[in-house]
Amino acid sequence: MKKLLLLIVLFVATVSNAQKGSIFLGGNVGYSSEKIGDSKSNNFEFAPRVGYQFANNWGAGVEGSIQNVDTDGLAKTERYKIGGFLRYIMPLTDTFAFYSDLGTGYQTYSVNDAKGMYASFTPNLSINVKKGLALNFSIGGINYDNVDGHNAPRQERFNFDFGKSFNIGISKNFGL
Repeated sequence: MKKLLLLIVLFVATVSNAQKGSIFLGGNVGYSSEKIGDSKSNNFEFAPRVGYQFANNWGAGVEGSIQNVDTDGLAKTERYKIGGFLRYIMPLTDTFAFYSDLGTGYQTYSVNDAKGMYASFTPNLSINVKKGLALNFSIGGINYDNVDGHNAPRQERFNFDFGKSFNIGISKNFGL
C-alpha cells in the first residue's frame, strides 16, 4: 500500500523551466483513506492538465478532475471539475524554478445533483532533472469552492493549507 501511495504522489504533475511557445502536460492522481470509528471512506482522484506557455514567464491551460468517494461501500459520490488556470513561472537557476497556478472552474457532485464553482492558488518549486522533465514540490495552497444542490443547503468551503500538505510530482514540457 505504501508503494502505491508513493507512486501516486510521484505522479502529481505540472511544469518546470518551460519556454515561450511550448506545451506542458501534467496532472494529479491521488488516493486517501479515512477511518472514524466504524465508518471508513476511500477517495480517489484523477486530474489531468494541459497548457501552453505564451510568454517566457506566463502560461495558461485547461484542467479537469474526476473524483470518486466510497463510504463504507454504501454511499458513492462522484465529483467532476472542468476549468482553466493561469501560471506564472520564475526561473531561479537553470535547475530550479518557482511557479504558481491560479485556477478556476465549474464543478458538479453526483449527490443531490449539486453544481458550483471553485478557485485555487498553489505555489510550487520545480527541479529540472532532464530537458523538459522535472520534479515538482508543493506544500499546500489556498482553495475556495461552493455547491448548490436539490434539497440540500448551499455549501461553501475555504481552505488555507500551507504546510498541511506535501506533494511531489513529475512533469513534461514539449517545445514547439
